[in-house]
Amino acid sequence: MSSIVVVGLDGSRESRAAAAWAAREAVLRDAPLHLVHAWQPQPSAPAAFAGVSQSALYSDLQGWSDRLLHEAQAELTRRHPGLDVTCELHPEQAVPVLLAAAEDAGLLVLGSRGLGGVAGFLLGSVALTVVARSRRPVVLVRGDERPEDEHLPDASGAASSTTPYRDVVLGLNLEQPHDAVTGFAFDAAARRAAGLRVVYGWNPPALTDHGAFTDVVQAELTGSMRGALHEVLAPWREKFPGVEVTAQAVVGKAGSHLVGASRDASLVVVGRAASQTPFGARVGPVTHAVLHHAAAPVAVVPHE
Repeated sequence: MSSIVVVGLDGSRESRAAAAWAAREAVLRDAPLHLVHAWQPQPSAPAAFAGVSQSALYSDLQGWSDRLLHEAQAELTRRHPGLDVTCELHPEQAVPVLLAAAEDAGLLVLGSRGLGGVAGFLLGSVALTVVARSRRPVVLVRGDERPEDEHLPDASGAASSTTPYRDVVLGLNLEQPHDAVTGFAFDAAARRAAGLRVVYGWNPPALTDHGAFTDVVQAELTGSMRGALHEVLAPWREKFPGVEVTAQAVVGKAGSHLVGASRDASLVVVGRAASQTPFGARVGPVTHAVLHHAAAPVAVVPHE
């Protein structure tokens, strides 16, 4: 696996925002950027264009795709002098093309239609399928994502792209912590010189042996969770001593807390089991909630 950052580009506002984010990420990683565009010619399409042959329509679509890629390549090279930007066109279905491109990459970036607020992401079938099947980390970026959204406001409260980065947020599975997910989050925070906020959500039992679940018992269990978080994170703090870590054991659904934390985050990192179920790939309830409602880019990291 190389360190290259791959982004899927289809001409939409969402994919252009994803390409801009991917370019910034490639700069942070000191890695090349590869733009991929896939389109599947439709045999029945010429019927909708009287007098236009299939070969002519195919040629027009290929010409448009070439222009899309090379204009994006030129624009990103202009914005980031020194960044190695390449592009590739595939007249094939998008999902297999993107999955194949991700196999040789360090990161795959896709656009996702965002409405903001509670609505969050509207995941298209391509993005959701790729996220569920990719064996490499995938980042989803909303169409309204701006460079300044990743950074803290300046002293006057105005948006800025030159101030320090907002925190990276990690959703941690304390029962089964996975190095791939935790390592990705620490690395992302270190590259941004940002803090790392680790969130673990848990639901206490409704009753104890002595009756109602009391505030004292809840406080004791929360303290125990915090101790477990500290133990899990200790080796990562040693490996990334420059990353300031804040760990939170919170009562309630982890997905809801991560969505709330995303509102002032530069990136949210969650995991996904890489194994396939009999009914196909799944992302899990926490990751599903974050993908659909997060206000920041979301990195989904597969793990065994």
